[in-house]
Amino acid sequence: MNTLATSITKKPDNQNNQLAILHLPVSYSKTSLEEKVTLLLTQDLIRIGWRLKTHTNQSFELAAPPIYSKEVVRQAMAYSRNELLEQNWTWIQDHIDLARSNLARGSEVLKSKIIPRIEVCETKEQNSLFRFFRYYWSSPSSDYVGRRMRLLIRDDGLEGSPIIGIAAIGSSIIHISERDTWIGWDIKTRTKNLINIMDAYVVGALPPYNELLGGKLMAYVLASNELRSLYKKKYAKKVTIIKKRKGSDLVLLSTTSLYGSNSSQYGRIKFGKSLLYKPIGLTSGYGSLHISKGTFEAMRELVAVNGWDISNKFGMGPNWRMRIIRSACDILKLDSDVILQHSFKRGLFVVPLATNYKSFLNDKSKKPIYRNLPLSKLTKYWQNRWLSMRKKNPEIIKKVKNFLPENFNIEKTIISE
Repeated sequence: MNTLATSITKKPDNQNNQLAILHLPVSYSKTSLEEKVTLLLTQDLIRIGWRLKTHTNQSFELAAPPIYSKEVVRQAMAYSRNELLEQNWTWIQDHIDLARSNLARGSEVLKSKIIPRIEVCETKEQNSLFRFFRYYWSSPSSDYVGRRMRLLIRDDGLEGSPIIGIAAIGSSIIHISERDTWIGWDIKTRTKNLINIMDAYVVGALPPYNELLGGKLMAYVLASNELRSLYKKKYAKKVTIIKKRKGSDLVLLSTTSLYGSNSSQYGRIKFGKSLLYKPIGLTSGYGSLHISKGTFEAMRELVAVNGWDISNKFGMGPNWRMRIIRSACDILKLDSDVILQHSFKRGLFVVPLATNYKSFLNDKSKKPIYRNLPLSKLTKYWQNRWLSMRKKNPEIIKKVKNFLPENFNIEKTIISE
């Protein structure tokens, strides 16, 4: 069981008040930055089920629950998402017309041949569209750092090429034991070749394409030759700062389910007779989903005030958010592993883009031998396997027909008490 032990002055006649203090409004202007981070972190942990327990007659401990339910994970995501929406609400309202103008009417989508095209976000408008639509889903958005590609997937089967969905890939998490074991990595080889893997951290379809299993189409798009070519074009001439390496040979994509081991989006996705997204196990439950934006910003400030240089530039190493949290925990003399092991385990999926990806990632092959996965063929497979079936469902057709872009909104997630 994860626990954080904290020394206190023993006050037997005031124990109830001691506990209540954690739930009272706090004036952070009257506390030190270290105290502010500690109080915010405590609130985050209590929110996901951690509880105070007596440790000794001179201390107590904040202990994690033995297991987290799916509902607890949902509530944690809902809180973080709502927090982000509140902080960005004015911006969201200022960009609602731009977003609506890039969506398709449901009646038109039913007539479309659905021809996906990948558009890399480079302009201010493209990045604004990505940012806006990222707020749509129940999972909270986050600012991924390091290598990163934000994508709009458009439908060239309709005039104006409305947006089918959005996707993003970024620098892979350094240590995922299930993935590392599956590849056959030791620490040295992983450090050298992690640059050839990317994580798909945003993959989703927007209305009305989401009703037609557009999420699965988005998954197919990420496995395509076209995506790999765009990645190579972006990073062919870029060199990492630490190891002075190029990272343009993308041979493996990694992603996770939203809840637990199963995934409605990645499960059963095939191309031909083989699975395109291969399940390889569960994540260990490490992450920062439960760390609220307010807590993280306070941690950033604490790290900066203490003179720690935590860069988020390309080539300075991935997982900038995790490094900030670990650094803040070090300053507070807290075990960051205890804080970060929230136990929200997720299914882990990989997409091999090269036939010799394992030997390449283990330095047994000098060049990757890429699979031939044209977007047009992947789309055709999706249409025959998933779209045709979906179009036979009257309830689905009704939902799609009824969608109007002018009615599209971003709404807060309801949190049960």
